[in-house]
Amino acid sequence: MGSPEPLTILIAAYNEEASLPLLHPRLSAVLDGLDLPARMLYVDDGSRDTTWQVLCGLAQTDPRVALLRLSRNFGKEAALTAGLDRVTTGAAMILDADGQDPPELIPAFVAHWREGYDDVHGTRLEREGEGWLKRASAHAFYRVIGHLSRTPIPRDTGDFRLLSRRALDGLAQLRERGRFMKGLFAWVGYRQLTVPYHRQPRVAGRSKFGFWKLWNFALDGITSFSTAPLRVATYLGLATALAAFVFGVFILARTVLWGDPVRGYPSLAVLIVFLGGVQLIALGVIGEYLGRLYLEVKERPLYLVDDWRPPSADARSQG
Repeated sequence: MGSPEPLTILIAAYNEEASLPLLHPRLSAVLDGLDLPARMLYVDDGSRDTTWQVLCGLAQTDPRVALLRLSRNFGKEAALTAGLDRVTTGAAMILDADGQDPPELIPAFVAHWREGYDDVHGTRLEREGEGWLKRASAHAFYRVIGHLSRTPIPRDTGDFRLLSRRALDGLAQLRERGRFMKGLFAWVGYRQLTVPYHRQPRVAGRSKFGFWKLWNFALDGITSFSTAPLRVATYLGLATALAAFVFGVFILARTVLWGDPVRGYPSLAVLIVFLGGVQLIALGVIGEYLGRLYLEVKERPLYLVDDWRPPSADARSQG
């Protein structure tokens, strides 16, 4: 039957010096119980704290650890892409560095992968340790993009997933700059399976995604996988023009039938402001798409690597 395919655990970290020493022992214990060769790949996304020093310490004590350091902070989507690009054999399992995705579920993901599934993703039943605003906004976002996008994006599903070799090969062909990884995972397709789980609180530190970052992230996701905002702007313009035409007919009829007492300055001012707002909204929507097109045509690299440290010889020989 041959040797089993290797598994790479991919973790992108940004300023996670406190959480990584708590997460790594749990992850190491899980990999010790797997009956297949496995390694851990940590990607330092330009951290400003001692995350890189912590990772170097983990690599010295665990020969299965590989390290990749980017030249600066490129964002989580680019960091995940950089890590996935380094997975040239076998499958990849993505975990968050904050410990909210329980590594103890990895054997269940591996079992489904062996059954023939290419994308085994975890769907959150609960989001412990998060405020009501973040939970409500995330709940609304997944449902909005699910209705707007032609690509079926699983609800309440993040980056916690296992991707097979052919899913990784398909994903490697998508080199767009405006990367919404959750949508790209779904776009690749193949056989997918959902694993429900309870998301745990952070093991240490604070979240790097504030409300403003989450809002921009939502805009990136919607504009990357749907042109619905452009159509909404079109329909809004048509509705406004129709309303203006009806109102104009009403004014004309009133003038012919009852005369024109030269009134209506407040309503005129409101109409001017309303039409100006509609035009600015439409220009803003067009600007969002034009800005993304501008970034794409420059064809800059998705990331730059500062340091790459593969696993030690012992880990490579085991794989």
